[in-house]
Amino acid sequence: MKESPAYRFDPNISSAVESDGGPPPRLRETPVEGPLSPELLEKIDRYWLAANYLTVGQIYLKDNPLLRDPLDPSHIKPRLLGHWGTSPGLSLVYVHLNRLIRERDVDAIYLAGPGHGGPAVLANVYLEGTYSEVYPEVSGDAAGMQRLFRQFSTPGGVPSHVSVPTPGSIHEGGELGYVLSHAFGAAFDNPDLLVAAVVGDGEAETAPLEGSWKSTSFLNPARDGAVLPILHLNGYKISGPTVLGRASNDEVRAILRGHGYWVHFVEGDDPARVHQAFAATLDRCYEEIRAIQRQARENGISERPRWPAIVLRTPKGWTGPGEVSGLPATGTFRSHQVPLSRVRSDPDQLARLEEWMRSYHPEELFDEEGRLIPELVALAPEGDRRMGANPHANGGRVLKDLEVPDFRDYAVGVPAPATMRQESTRKLGDLLRDTFTLNAARRNFRLFCPDETNSNRLGAVFEVEDRCFVGPTIRIDDHVSPDGRVLEVLSEHLCEGWLEGYLLTGRHGLFATYEAFAMIPASMVVQHTKWLEEAVHLPWREPISSLNILLTSTAWRNDHNGFSHQGPGLIDVMLSKRGTVARIYLPPDANTLLSVADHCLRSRDYVNLIVIDKQPQLQWLDMDAAIEHATRGVSIWEWASNVPDGEEPDVVLGCAGDIPTLETVAAAHWLREHAPELKVRVVNVVDLMTLFPREFHPHGMSESRFVELFTPDKQVVFAFHGYQRAIHEIVHGHVDVDRFHVRGFNEQGTTTTPFDMVVLNKMSRYHLAMDALKCVGPGCRAHSCASTLTSELESLISRVTAYSREHLEDPPEIRDWVWTP
Repeated sequence: MKESPAYRFDPNISSAVESDGGPPPRLRETPVEGPLSPELLEKIDRYWLAANYLTVGQIYLKDNPLLRDPLDPSHIKPRLLGHWGTSPGLSLVYVHLNRLIRERDVDAIYLAGPGHGGPAVLANVYLEGTYSEVYPEVSGDAAGMQRLFRQFSTPGGVPSHVSVPTPGSIHEGGELGYVLSHAFGAAFDNPDLLVAAVVGDGEAETAPLEGSWKSTSFLNPARDGAVLPILHLNGYKISGPTVLGRASNDEVRAILRGHGYWVHFVEGDDPARVHQAFAATLDRCYEEIRAIQRQARENGISERPRWPAIVLRTPKGWTGPGEVSGLPATGTFRSHQVPLSRVRSDPDQLARLEEWMRSYHPEELFDEEGRLIPELVALAPEGDRRMGANPHANGGRVLKDLEVPDFRDYAVGVPAPATMRQESTRKLGDLLRDTFTLNAARRNFRLFCPDETNSNRLGAVFEVEDRCFVGPTIRIDDHVSPDGRVLEVLSEHLCEGWLEGYLLTGRHGLFATYEAFAMIPASMVVQHTKWLEEAVHLPWREPISSLNILLTSTAWRNDHNGFSHQGPGLIDVMLSKRGTVARIYLPPDANTLLSVADHCLRSRDYVNLIVIDKQPQLQWLDMDAAIEHATRGVSIWEWASNVPDGEEPDVVLGCAGDIPTLETVAAAHWLREHAPELKVRVVNVVDLMTLFPREFHPHGMSESRFVELFTPDKQVVFAFHGYQRAIHEIVHGHVDVDRFHVRGFNEQGTTTTPFDMVVLNKMSRYHLAMDALKCVGPGCRAHSCASTLTSELESLISRVTAYSREHLEDPPEIRDWVWTP
């Protein structure tokens, strides 16, 4: 297959902007060859002009939407916000995709990567009629147009970027770099879907986007849909040139070819020529996509196909003012946002704005009532084929429940607490294996992991699934196939972005990764929580499956890795999100993990963070107790406590996380043996959000429940998996929380033994026991021996540290510790 030649235009022949900086000219009268008839070319151009007109109107106007009156300063918004520069190119792509959909009955969605291209996408969703159906108050007439303009980037209105309220969007455009990963996630297991993903040249400079080009190695044309990347190069970011915008076509072609694409160039500033060139290129790309899919579906996959990609070079701010205040605007960074920024105060700029807007000839685009004229309405697809109305862009509409096996069938037998060890995540791997099997026909579940599935003890999934890889395989590969549904790529950005796109288009999945490196895509997780926070207020947005994140290889157990692998920061990130969409679970053992995972896999509209290590660990609860504990979220562990019925403890030992639980229970055991007169209560937390006061968090607990667990006034020594400050933040607002003494990860780490890690961070059982003894008041019988016991504990810390330095492992009494009644 030969690569498409570039469509080149000499800007000296015809410019989209007059030399004196005036408005754009109408289409040339001389016919331009291409697949569009003169009549269709003229209609498509007018539709594009209508979208541009609506885009400019959203940025500038609050009144006089159709310019029925001369433009006056009172018609202008007091604050001019929005981004014009990328919008004409986005609208051009949208208009031409409409034609492709109508002519070939294509099932397509549109993802706008350029961050603030919101007014362009809103304009097109409004023109196709979807916006008025979703928001009837924004009607398809002059009154609705005025409302469309007034609401854009204004208080109580809509954001300036493509976002949750935009019908047809699955992509939050406020943060750059994710459009391609979302697009491929949407295409996985969606065999008939075409995802058009516009990549801005500023966005193309981001690391997540650069990694996303590799997604073709995981797209199986026999069972997946297709992604058509459209790299939109207009040369500038906010004020500086872009790397690819200044690169030659040969350089851009080499980059994309290296990632496995056939590259098609469309460039110029003559509307007629660009329309014809883009139409021809889009047709050719679609034919190439269908040929690839047809070949794979009829004959199987013999090699990774080269998918088409389009590079679209058009001027930034195309059809806008050519110059402003004697400086060039169109084609420069000055058109990035608001080219004419002083229209309320500068009569000349106001006149320029009116000239600019009238150059689109709104009287020829909209009728007397302000409705798009019928011949242009006919260009848009109908019903669910409209990109703003496509069900895949409102994933809950096509979501089918995930069939999850009964997690009780995977229970670990626990004859007595803390007497046997098990790799907890391995049991989760068994459940995920059977989840794949139960949903094989539906093809609606995937596991995403950065090359760590076996490392994280989830390898049971390879009994029924393979790693997906659409490329050369060799005999020694382990469970690698184009048909695999386990997606492993060494990019946390890509794994998380794929999963988002997969979920937002109506499927289910899990992202498993090492804890420290979950911070790499933390910003992506934040953006997804923001999406969910806004989506719950939109009744037309159907609930989607939750984004489930499993963190293993935690800070406390990195025996062969060092400080770089030790960081529980994603917990803090998630704590900052609204409780309506964010949950954090710290199951201490396998049975609790299974109960939590079952809940998370079945849930909707959450980001669920599950944190548990992969190493062998003591098992605390049988399945019935684990279910009850996970349901409550926090419980008193009576078996680990020594408080007689009806009495109050002298001190409370609280814990959240698997290693903190181990150290806390071991501390309680030590105190029971050496200070039996000290009454100790052990409280374990699995659902971290339950610690919040109920008035501050929808999943928080009442004050009476808090007192029931922690007493109204006794000192609390709390061991926590993450940074100590998080617990202080969570319990703030409860009664007398100054009595909480929190131990946690305090940025002490290295390659060392498990116990040395807790010693370094002063969260060992001996440190916790010392803290408990410090809490003993003169009225407690243990007070008299507290000083002696503290000295003994300090000696124990020195002794075990010396042992690990000499023997390179923890002493047997630590390594092999179990609970004895």
